[in-house]
Amino acid sequence: MKLLFCSNLFPDLAEPWRGLDNATILHRLAKRWEIRVLAIRPILPWQKRRWTCRPQDALFQPRYIPAPYVPKIGSRWNHRLMARALCEPFEELRTHFPFDAVLGSWLFPDCCALAEITQAAAVPFVAIAQGTDAHQYLGMPVRRRIMLEKLPRASAIITRSAELSRLLAAAGVPPKRLAPILNGTDFGRFTQLGQVEARNVLGLPDRGKLILFVGNFYAIKNPLLLIEAHAQLCRESEFADCRLVMIGGGPLVQKASQLAHRLGSRVIFAGRQDSASVGRYMQAADLLCLPSQNEGVPNVILEAFACGLPVVASRVGGIPEVHTGEFLGRLVAAGDVGAFVDGMRTVLQTAPSREPICAYARQFSWERTADAYHKVLLGCTQ
Repeated sequence: MKLLFCSNLFPDLAEPWRGLDNATILHRLAKRWEIRVLAIRPILPWQKRRWTCRPQDALFQPRYIPAPYVPKIGSRWNHRLMARALCEPFEELRTHFPFDAVLGSWLFPDCCALAEITQAAAVPFVAIAQGTDAHQYLGMPVRRRIMLEKLPRASAIITRSAELSRLLAAAGVPPKRLAPILNGTDFGRFTQLGQVEARNVLGLPDRGKLILFVGNFYAIKNPLLLIEAHAQLCRESEFADCRLVMIGGGPLVQKASQLAHRLGSRVIFAGRQDSASVGRYMQAADLLCLPSQNEGVPNVILEAFACGLPVVASRVGGIPEVHTGEFLGRLVAAGDVGAFVDGMRTVLQTAPSREPICAYARQFSWERTADAYHKVLLGCTQ
């Protein structure tokens, strides 16, 4: 069986973290499907860039497709611009690689563009809803209208949480098309290790509590709230030497750095890190915090659990689907600094055992995820 994957969320050498979950599932599916990739790169009309794939992705023979994108005011046209950019490489690939199905990720504009192309080509199409593409875009009238017009053309829509399926069904997407499938975890990189050993490798102090944040510095991820909560916690004598390590990048990094400096917090900005390094920081930490305003089921929570790391997170989106008990940490109200301080304090004082958390995480394997994807894709081709 032959499969085409098409999305802007696929990594390259310059952005190896981009769509990493999609690349991971493709590598698992490659045991059953022959796969090719068209990796879309939205650009401004005057931009010219070249992209190179990661060596491990070469088996997919990815072709990077620049697609004109009009920011802010372009919602009425961006899916059409993307469809136009994709048409020629789509048909060219089809002549020598007659794929049986198309898998796309990111509902707008990517999957809306693919809905048009695949309908014209009479090829089964499966869309993946990541999270923000549903949570935010359904609240934007133009994008919502286009999504509800185009997405029912998909044979199935995989959602990365049951909450995303509920949200799309409530908006008007046929429920029978929706297939909730959680991501998996790489247990080779995310596993329990001695905390002191991990801190020594990273050059971190052996003593003192360590809180970890992993994510993009976007408003929806709310990193500034965590800095404020950490500063409040550090004012308590018991946690005066508590450190906060923030992994990731994005437009709020400078503002976060300024806030941390102003509050006198012990904050370490570690920048973007590969998955092996993220796993090591999780082994070194006492707690992961995720103060997002909304989420699907973020990989970072499952990866933390695989390392035995408790999590304090906002009670939003699909997070409660996997954060099911206090032995895993705490869920608190989104946007409530005081609630985060209370949750962080409680978990750091109780220090939950890592072994039960690791045991719980074993159910979230990429193999199980790949089996579920394969079943959906196969069902669409029959």
